[in-house]
Amino acid sequence: MCGLAGVLLARADRPQAELAGLAACMGSQLRLRGPDDAGVWAEAGAGIALAHQRLSILDLSAAGHQPMPSTDSRYVVAYNGEIYNFASLRKELSALGHGFRGHSDTEVLLAAVVEWGIEAALTRFNGMFAIALWDRQQACLWLARDRVGKKPLYYGWAGADLVFGSELKALWQHPAFDNDVNRDALTLLLRLDYIPAPHCIHQHAFKLMPGSLLRLDAADVQRGPQAHDPYRDQRRFWCARSRMQQAIANGFAGDAVEAEQQLDGLLRDAVGARMVADVPVGVFLSGGTDSSLVTALMQSQSAPPVRSFTIGFQGSHHDEAQTARQVATHLGTAHTELYVSGADALAVVPTLPSMFDEPFADSSQVPTALLCRLARQQVTVALSGDGGDELFYGYTRYQRAVRNWSSLQRVPTHLRRWLARRMPYSGEAARAGGLAAVLAEVDARGIGDVYRNRISRWRDPSAAVPGAVEPWSIYRDAEPLAMPGHEHEAMMLADFMAYLPDDLLCKVDRTSMAVSLEARCPLLDWRVAEFAWSLPMDFKYRDGTSKYLLKNVLRRYLPDDLVDRSKQGFGAPVGDWLQADLKEWADDLLEPATLARQGYLDADRVGGLLRQFRQGQRKWHTHLWNLLMFQAWLQHWRQVRAAVNNGVA
Repeated sequence: MCGLAGVLLARADRPQAELAGLAACMGSQLRLRGPDDAGVWAEAGAGIALAHQRLSILDLSAAGHQPMPSTDSRYVVAYNGEIYNFASLRKELSALGHGFRGHSDTEVLLAAVVEWGIEAALTRFNGMFAIALWDRQQACLWLARDRVGKKPLYYGWAGADLVFGSELKALWQHPAFDNDVNRDALTLLLRLDYIPAPHCIHQHAFKLMPGSLLRLDAADVQRGPQAHDPYRDQRRFWCARSRMQQAIANGFAGDAVEAEQQLDGLLRDAVGARMVADVPVGVFLSGGTDSSLVTALMQSQSAPPVRSFTIGFQGSHHDEAQTARQVATHLGTAHTELYVSGADALAVVPTLPSMFDEPFADSSQVPTALLCRLARQQVTVALSGDGGDELFYGYTRYQRAVRNWSSLQRVPTHLRRWLARRMPYSGEAARAGGLAAVLAEVDARGIGDVYRNRISRWRDPSAAVPGAVEPWSIYRDAEPLAMPGHEHEAMMLADFMAYLPDDLLCKVDRTSMAVSLEARCPLLDWRVAEFAWSLPMDFKYRDGTSKYLLKNVLRRYLPDDLVDRSKQGFGAPVGDWLQADLKEWADDLLEPATLARQGYLDADRVGGLLRQFRQGQRKWHTHLWNLLMFQAWLQHWRQVRAAVNNGVA
């Protein structure tokens, strides 16, 4: 795992040393992503510079140094991630006449691009990656991100120049990056607890969407951000929606036993590929279905005990450490668990703005950061179970949304619309339940509208951000899948395209990279995803059991009493914190005069929620947490930019 950064000038008017120095400064901010090596490549005549920070995983020698040129010198790449099928690709490319100096997958990536071109090469890669590739012949920059979006990639304008990198902290180092807050994107944070791609908290800045490719040259940079449309200019080399539609149309033809056998084989292969490393490898084990299955498949393919890691919480009803211990004992892993106190968790909170760079309000970021810190003491790579819920119908909110939509469809559409006009609900009141919650869904156009209510924090976030208009996200679509009759799949698709990459995978990436740990997700192998999409719903949800087929596979490795357990959360007691230990911190950040002076949030609306929360009238802690994460981030960003402007960053 690594970090990359770079700059493409609108006009190639900077000396080589200055251009290289700027890239080096940007890259240095990512040293935790790659503490083992650092490199810079610049070409002043083209106005391009690339920086790279390396966390050595494969081929620990200098042969894996980046930025790396191709053997024909046409391309130069800075790359973050892993290509798990690099060995088979290397064999194929060797037969075609390509030579290799070392054993890194970066060389294979470059040879594949030379042989097949960038877009065709990307379709052959099975892995997680963010790529910045300079084509010296065409004088253009290619940015690419893996199918699922495991690795991040930001880009945007700093004055007249284009800057890009794994995290915003790299972009901030450009002296002209004074881009203000994107108010519209802020509404997405309030609704979702995160900002989905391609949107970004900054004006004139964007995220590359999963499975996408972007070509930029000096002319594109000169045209500026006003001429850039990420939905038009980012090209999909793999589209989750179309792949799911195709998988459903073709469908799995076998029975449940055959599906179980095939899924077991796919998962074993995906796990085995992600165990390949020249450094110690372990696994996050919560005791739930997904992490238990990944751990079982690892141990079944490992002679020595696999190193597994669990965090326990003192006095918490979310604690799964005991279950994880039982799973570890049965499988025979070398298990490490750590019980942490509330003070341990609270100590993480001040570090969140610098860890995430962009406002992020999933409170499970705190225990995840503690888990990554624990694992890094023994391993450099850790596998996780992310993806099982989105692929195998694991969330109870799916069931509630389908139930609500089925009930609504019994009422004539014209009557529902009449009710919506005559009895409008008032924004956040719907969070309190009762009649307001019912009225919030009466004018739903499809399952997408109902599901949006299930996953929203703020139901009307634009009301809290003066002058803002909420941008489009897949949760605005009435039918995310565009296939009537597949409501279950539509919700899983929406989560796969937004919640998974921009919340769950973002959380794991930032917290793991903060301690120089690489996290790998075998359930999100694209072959597993497309197979899951081909399965009938009866294989995913049967007789009240979610993840039915996945649990059947797990039964091959664990007894029933360790499989048939109810799902527990992995969060933090934010409500308690805000009433006690973090009360003063929260009051300072949400002080009315401060909010009014900043002008991003409606001080009266925020103050009303805070008063109700303090009086115990409403459980507004989730609303307040994403406001606080924004305020803490804003404070951090301004401090960093002040340091850059003063020349002390």
